[in-house]
Amino acid sequence: MLSLNRRSFLRVAGAASAASFLGPQMHALATLQAEPSRSVAANDHIQIALIGAGGQGQSDTKVAVQVPGVKLVAVADCYSGRLERSKELWGSNVFTTRDYNEILARKDIDAVIIGTPDHWHKQASIDAMKAGKDVYCEKPMIHLYADGPEMIETARSTKRILQIGSQRVSSLLYIKAKELLASGAIGQLNMVTARWDRNSSMGAWNYTVPPDASPETCDWPRFLGAAPKIPFNAEHFFQWRKWKAYGSGVAGDLFVHLFSGTHFITGSHGPTQGMATGALRFWKDGRDVPDVMLGLFDYREGFNLSLRVNFVDGGEESEGLIFTGSEGTMEIGGGAVTVTRVPRQSAPGYTVDTFPEAMQKEILEAYGKQYPPHVGSDSLGGSEKFVAPHGYSDSYDHFKNFFASVRSRQPVVEDAVFGYRAAGAALLSNLSIERGAVVRWDPDAMKLA
Repeated sequence: MLSLNRRSFLRVAGAASAASFLGPQMHALATLQAEPSRSVAANDHIQIALIGAGGQGQSDTKVAVQVPGVKLVAVADCYSGRLERSKELWGSNVFTTRDYNEILARKDIDAVIIGTPDHWHKQASIDAMKAGKDVYCEKPMIHLYADGPEMIETARSTKRILQIGSQRVSSLLYIKAKELLASGAIGQLNMVTARWDRNSSMGAWNYTVPPDASPETCDWPRFLGAAPKIPFNAEHFFQWRKWKAYGSGVAGDLFVHLFSGTHFITGSHGPTQGMATGALRFWKDGRDVPDVMLGLFDYREGFNLSLRVNFVDGGEESEGLIFTGSEGTMEIGGGAVTVTRVPRQSAPGYTVDTFPEAMQKEILEAYGKQYPPHVGSDSLGGSEKFVAPHGYSDSYDHFKNFFASVRSRQPVVEDAVFGYRAAGAALLSNLSIERGAVVRWDPDAMKLA
């Protein structure tokens, strides 16, 4: 194999340093912050509210309030225990309610974080935008395909900021991977392989049900919303991801992250068709969504995407993407981007042993003239690793980008169109399993074909 010419490789891939990661991102943020700011609140803070204070909602808010100039003033949730916990976390003066409409009616709130179950994403987002609030909505943006166009149109007509919460779109690692792919670091892309495997009860959504769960502490009718009306069920309330009436299964929870990252790095709008298979292989506890799912998707840009989620993988949680090109691979995982180059040989080679000796000689002489040997090739080969700075958080950057857009009124890094294309592609998997067939999708029109 040809040896690595390090200087040539770094010209293609860029220097592996914190500065090389921070450069493009800091430039983008500087551009946003250079725009005239508006006074978003009397005290010049962006005042936010949380709608849906479960695990993800509380986690999001803990990160969001770390961004300078951001203050939490209100929380809405259907469980009284989470309202109590919110006051413990953020102060007794935080306004709490079961009815998010009370929050939307307040004039002192500039933006909301929506951490509700998936089946509430559309309505909560639309209500918030119509009330004049900017919105950070957790992924997946949609629960049903019909949700997407209405959310996109509401963001357009109200001129509100709507950012979807797949933080990889703001990640320094994914920005670096995008640069590397565009530079030709691995040649022509032909396949992306991505996974997100787990092997724990918590990873499989068996979240703790509090001992005081009851119709008195949980606003069950409000939680159900448009979902089928059934008697109070504490597991459905606190472990809602396990049922398709409220969540979107592994496709909406985890596939959507992998789609978001793939679309951001490649610049693609999405697949043209997909198929999936999956089933309940282990967690047979009453849930009605698979715990193992595999998906295959075609992209008109000339590559295929293979996805896998396994909630019984026998090892530690593992997430990663591998981009395979004509001259190497690029892997994202473990807080790093690793590029491994194996350049294609310029000569095709030959197989002549089964031919008569005279013909072998004739072929080899012709081959030597057409492909003369050359010495000192500067073709690139070897491996380089690009590591994110210690303690780096893409979730923080995603919120920082969101609040920069709230102040500047400039486009967000992950708008409703991007979010719908990622979620729409992910939900093809559920639809394919339901139909037992390949499902076609128009990524530009964002419609099932």
